[in-house]
Amino acid sequence: MTNALLEDLSWRGLIYQQTDEEGLRDLLNNEKISLYCGVDPTADSMHIGHIVPLLTLRRFQLHGHRPILLVGGATGMVGDPSGRSEERVLQTTEQIDKNVSGIKTQMERIFDFKTENGAQMVNNHDWIGPMSVIEFLRDFGKLININYMLGKDSIASRLDSGLSFTEFAYTLIQGIDFNHLFNTYNCKVQVGGSDQWGNITTGLEVIRKTHEEETKAFGITIPLVTKADGTKFGKSASGSVWLDAKKTSPYEFYQFWINTADADVIKYMKIFTFLERSEIEAFQETIENEPHLRKGQIALAEEMTRLIHGQEALDQAVRISQALFSGNLKELTADEMKDAFKDVPSVEMTKETKNIVDFIVEAGVSPSKRQAREDVTNGAISVNGEKVTDLAYEVGEADRLEDEFMIIRRGKKNYKMIKFL
Repeated sequence: MTNALLEDLSWRGLIYQQTDEEGLRDLLNNEKISLYCGVDPTADSMHIGHIVPLLTLRRFQLHGHRPILLVGGATGMVGDPSGRSEERVLQTTEQIDKNVSGIKTQMERIFDFKTENGAQMVNNHDWIGPMSVIEFLRDFGKLININYMLGKDSIASRLDSGLSFTEFAYTLIQGIDFNHLFNTYNCKVQVGGSDQWGNITTGLEVIRKTHEEETKAFGITIPLVTKADGTKFGKSASGSVWLDAKKTSPYEFYQFWINTADADVIKYMKIFTFLERSEIEAFQETIENEPHLRKGQIALAEEMTRLIHGQEALDQAVRISQALFSGNLKELTADEMKDAFKDVPSVEMTKETKNIVDFIVEAGVSPSKRQAREDVTNGAISVNGEKVTDLAYEVGEADRLEDEFMIIRRGKKNYKMIKFL
C-alpha cells in the first residue's frame, strides 16, 4: 500500500535512509503518529542548513501527525562529534538557555502549535539533567556495547584525532532521548540529517532493549543539501545565512534565494517550500523556456522569506530590491539603506562640509579631480539617490543619514558607503 506523504517526500528528494521502509509505510497508513527532530542550541539562532529536517517534520504535521521539537539543553552541553574534527567548546548554562529561547522563537514561525496535532516543544535537560552518573551507567550504559559504539562513523572518524568520553557518550544520551519520548509521548519516529544516522540507530537500540520484542520505532535521515556544482549550501558572501533577522536581515535572506542558480531552483523548491508538485513543475517549464524572467528564483525567495520572517519583512525586502534595481534610493529609509549596502565597499571620513568634487576624490569614488568634475557634470554622481550635477555643491550635515553614513553612486552600479567618524 502506498502512502501519499512518503511518496511526496521521495519525490522531493527528502529521504536518504530509512530503518524499515515497509514498516514505516504500514504505520503511517494505519495511524497518526508523533515523531521528533532534535536541534542542539549551539547558537542563539538556527541557519538554513538546520531547517531541512524541521521542514520535513512540518510536512508530517500537515498530514495530521504531531511533531515533537526537541531542543538539546543537555546534549548541547556535551557536543555531538558528528561531522566534527575537534572538540566543541563547552557553553555555560546561561548561554544555552539564551540559545534555547532564540531557537524556540524560530520554531514558532515554522510550526503550528495550536491545532489538535499542534507541535510540542521539549528540552532534554528536563530528563537528562536530574539523572545521576550512577543512574546513567546502571540504566543505560549497560545497554550498549563499546564495539557497537566504535562502529559508528561519527565516533570512528574521530579516534585518530582524539575523542573525549564526553563526546563519545553523546550518541547514548541521544538514544536516551528517543527512548524517553517513546515512553512519554508514544513517539515512534526520529527524523534527522544524514550525519545523525548513527545517533538515531542508537536510540532504536535503546528502545529495543528496554521494551517488548514486538515494539516498533523508526528512523529517517534527510540527505545533505548541496549546490549543483558540488559546493556547500547555505553560505553567502557574509557567511552563514541565519534565521535571526539581526544576524541575516530579511533583505539579505531574500537575496540569498534570489541568487540561486537555475540548476538549483527546482531542487530547492522541492526541499524548502510547501508549493504543490504541479506548481513546482510549472516553474520547471518557465526555467527551461524563459530563464531570463527568473520566475523560479522570485517564487523561491518569496516563499522562504515569508515563511521565516513574515509578509511585512518580505514586502520590505522586495521594496529594497526594486529600489536598488531602479536606482531610486529615495524610496528607502535610512535603516533600509544601511541594510542594503552593508556589504558594499566603504570608507571612513570626518564630518566636514566639503565641495562635491573634493569629497568624491577623497572618498575614492572618482580617481582624480578632473574625472570627478566630468562625473558630476555628466550626471554620473548620486548622493543618497539624489543626482548631483552642480560643481559648487557642498556635501554636509544634511547629506549624512542619521549623522552616520551616506551612499554615493557613480554610474549605474558602483556604490560606496561613506561612514563618518
